[in-house]
Parts: sequence; C-alpha cells; structure tokens
Amino acid sequence: MFFKALQIEDRLSLNRFSKKTGISAKRLKYYNDGNKMPTGKDLNLILKNTDLSKIELMLLTETFNHELKSLIAKNAQQIEKLLSSKKERKESKNDIKTLFETELGKLYQCDCLDLLKTMESDSVDIVFADPPFNLNKLYPSRIDDDLKTEQYLSWCENWAYECTRVLKPGGSFFTWNLPKWNTYLSEFLNSILTFRHWISVDIKYSLPVRGRLYPSHYSLLYYCKGEKPNTFHPDRLPMGICPHCYGDLKDYGGYKNKMNPDGINISDVWLDIPPVRHAKYKKRNGSNELSVKLLDRIIEMSSNKGDVVFDPFGGSGTTYVVSELKERKWIGVEVGPINGIIDRFNNIHEDRANLKKIRNDINALIPKKYYKKRVEKGLWTPETFQIKAS
Repeated sequence: MFFKALQIEDRLSLNRFSKKTGISAKRLKYYNDGNKMPTGKDLNLILKNTDLSKIELMLLTETFNHELKSLIAKNAQQIEKLLSSKKERKESKNDIKTLFETELGKLYQCDCLDLLKTMESDSVDIVFADPPFNLNKLYPSRIDDDLKTEQYLSWCENWAYECTRVLKPGGSFFTWNLPKWNTYLSEFLNSILTFRHWISVDIKYSLPVRGRLYPSHYSLLYYCKGEKPNTFHPDRLPMGICPHCYGDLKDYGGYKNKMNPDGINISDVWLDIPPVRHAKYKKRNGSNELSVKLLDRIIEMSSNKGDVVFDPFGGSGTTYVVSELKERKWIGVEVGPINGIIDRFNNIHEDRANLKKIRNDINALIPKKYYKKRVEKGLWTPETFQIKAS
C-alpha cells in the first residue's frame, strides 16, 4: 500500500525516492512491509517531495484514525455515489450440502463465507472462531496461510462481519488468535459489537525467542451483539492445592471464611488451559488443535442447552464435539478434509470421558479428590467455618 501510494515500483525507484527525501531505503521498506503510516520528520519529508496531502496518504495506506473517519462520515453521500457503481458481491453457491449430521448438528465442507451467505440473520447464539494465524503453515486444505497483512485482515473482517450478521441480538462472539492479529481485529469488532473481555490464555511452551519478549499467551476476544449478553453463567474454579501435602498454594489470610464454597471467580487470565499434546487427546497429526477444556468453559459460560453454536473453522472438530456433549445445537464447516471430524464423532466416548474428568474439578472450592485428604490432615474446608459459626 505504502509503495503503491508513492509510486515506488522497484528497487531503482525506491533508491531514487530515498535519495530525494533523505529517508533510508530500509526505513521506507519498513513502512511498506509493516503497512505503517509515517509520522514526524519522515511524514513531512514525504509530503514535501510528493503531491500528496496527509489525508490522501492516509486514505491510500488505509490508515483510518478518528479524524479521517469523521471526514468520511461528513462526506458520506459523495463517497457513496463514487462507490455505488461497483458491482455487488457474487451470490452464494446453492449447492452446499450437509456431509455429516447428528441429532444436534450439521457439518459442511466448503469455504465458511459460502456457507455464511446461505445462513439466516440473527439465527445463532454463539460464534466461536479459530481462524488460521497467517503463519505460512501448510494445512490439509492447502489454503494460502501467507497473505499480506492487508489481505489477511480484510479476509478476517469479511468472515467476522458475516458471523456478526448471523448472531442473535444478545449472542456471544469469541475469536481465538495471536495477540498481534487481535489488536487489529478488535478495532473492527468494536464498531459492530460490544466489547466484553480480552482473555489471555497461557501457553506453556519453552521456545527460544530472540529480540523480543517471550510470547506466552493466546488472545481470546469476547464480544456480544447488543448492550449485554443474553447468557452469562461462568463456571467457578477450585483454589490452588498442593498435590503432595494438600495444603493451600496461596495464602488467603483472614478471608478464608468469606470464600464461596462453589469456587473462585474466573478472571480474564486463564492459566489452566493445557495445549493438546498427548496422543490420548490429540485428534489430528501435524496440526495444533483446541483443548476440550477451553471450549467447555466458553460454551458453558455463554449458552444454555438447546442454543445454537457456530464455528466457521472446523479444524479437528473440538467445538462441535463439545457442543454435542453439552446438548447444544451446532453448525460446522471446514474447507479441508472432514474425515477426522467424522471419526471423532464415531469415537465420541473418548471426548465424553475427558469432559467428565474436566468438569469433576470445577464449581467446588476444594475438588473431591483433595477434600478427604484435607479433612484427614486437619486442614480447613468451607465447612470448618460453618461449624464455628454455629
């Protein structure tokens, strides 16, 4: 975008512009590759040596701050006339077929945007989206996972808009991505949805990273359609307990008697979602997949039995399986092979056992597996303070 605005077409024209302005070619390339708007002296030098104004450069590089947005709003009628001659988007394909179905859900194999165009507005209760991260990974679907920044963000805005359209008023929208991409996407989502939380989910990798801080969390954006969500009943978590001595991992001081026997409030920092590595739980080879625990927490928090869950990026099918087990209706779509998802449903007893194990340890301040040992060792329990009070 930046080089196109300045009519820089090759290395020769880049060097000429660099010499003309006194801005190094390396820094000019940084603005172009990172899709950044120059500021300060660099901006002044560029404007001085071109016929562009600051507003023109912002428009050409798609840098929309509040000042520019206000100008666009004030001139909306004229802009609409300029754009109205553009062709409308193509109609959706009408040959999309259900390739797998249960009593609660349907799975399609196609581009999610094609399916979304066939879906009714205001028809689903939750959207959970885990799109490709644009890290140049090779997916079974052979999709292009190495797009330019503006292409990737434009694509994300397209599916996010369509997902918002099919979301019911009061419905919940979640998207899982790298913090880098969600910083961009949040600006768009803030214009059509109501922000609820930026949830940081800890990732326990130990990879060496040079030149920057070690990235240790995924970003889970949580929005709702309208002023507030229709449903919000998050689980409560157990307090930290040592698995060896069964004592407290945190000093609760004089507040132990005030703690809720059902557990501790969930915060917006989730430290207890493990990556899916063990062969017992991993459902597809060579690719990352989401934890059953993550989807259980999201679906439990923002839906009720019978509600409709939509995930536009099927992957290994975690969203669909957890929805099925929790008696939610679901709509699924995957552009790549879906045999792995179907196999997972054929062996759904494995995920059922895993989910049961996960839910055994929540909504109780002291998990059942530790309760008896704490009593034997004379350690406090919520009942300790009830006895004292009586």
